[in-house]
Amino acid sequence: MPSQQRTEERLTIREIAETAGVSAMTVSRVLNKRPDVAPATRERIEQIVAESGFVRSRAARAMRKGRHGLIDLVVLSLDSPYILEIIRGVEEALEPTGLRLVVSATHGEDQRERQWLAKIADGWTDGAILVLAQGQSERVQSLRRRRTPFVVVDHEGELGPHVPSVGATNWAGARSATEYLLSLGHRRIAFIGGSPTLGCAQERASGYREAMQSAGVEPDPQLIRPGTFRHESGYEQTMALLDMASPPTAIFAGNDTMAFGCYSALRARGVRVPDAMSVVGFDDVLVAPLVIPPLTTVRQPLVDMGRFAVSMLLRQIEGMPLDALRVELATSLVVRESCARPAARSRRQAPS
Repeated sequence: MPSQQRTEERLTIREIAETAGVSAMTVSRVLNKRPDVAPATRERIEQIVAESGFVRSRAARAMRKGRHGLIDLVVLSLDSPYILEIIRGVEEALEPTGLRLVVSATHGEDQRERQWLAKIADGWTDGAILVLAQGQSERVQSLRRRRTPFVVVDHEGELGPHVPSVGATNWAGARSATEYLLSLGHRRIAFIGGSPTLGCAQERASGYREAMQSAGVEPDPQLIRPGTFRHESGYEQTMALLDMASPPTAIFAGNDTMAFGCYSALRARGVRVPDAMSVVGFDDVLVAPLVIPPLTTVRQPLVDMGRFAVSMLLRQIEGMPLDALRVELATSLVVRESCARPAARSRRQAPS
């Protein structure tokens, strides 16, 4: 019995890290199957983990400590490729831990929000990951009052100084996309944004403006269109842009879903991509390379964002300090076939 007790006490990420001579974050990367670990280091950690039975016993240890082995993931809806990619990352990171995932979609309805908060009040979760949550919303405040570990992925409004969160370099990504269109010779570049309350939408709009102004091009206010990150807003705003006396030569959509809406509107008007209109998106969801033409877009590491949120959450659950409260993962521009140099005006006009 003493030997068994000592083994159970040793089964923590921190002590596995000490045994392997690495940081706790490195152990977490190996447990979450991240590729950014040297092969020799990975092999050493996996051997220690296998000998200790850490992965197999985590859920049981959680129960012995008064936990329930459940992680809540709260999203706005389940019909967004962006959210589905994050869920995939969360599932992959949780798979080796033995913890179970409970997904709740609020659809922006107060009743669903209250139902989820009631479950939290009953204590049936070990931690929560909130996607696109309001920084000072009731759900965030309720979790903080109850000292329930949580992480926010992207956010609305201001998060405050003590809210752990994961995001991406939205400003840099939007700037690189706009600079790419400028390098092709485009000057009338439209931007269809997302909800102005979303931090990621604000950052993308700011990156677009910065790139335009740095190139000495003052953005035409009529080319900056409001959107909702949904397909229909991309469609409607593209139709409005085509009806302008001087339409744009390129459209930068704030996410891929709106870019697909742009495609639909352009197809309806007989405007060919990229011959008569260049289009850029943001996210690089799974279908982005499959549409015709394949979409040039800013790759947001959505799966990695889900994985990293789990890593931050597990550290809190185990009482370990976070290296940083705010983590931003790098974006990158993926050039495909939806952009070209600006065509002559006659080729851009919609047919009568």
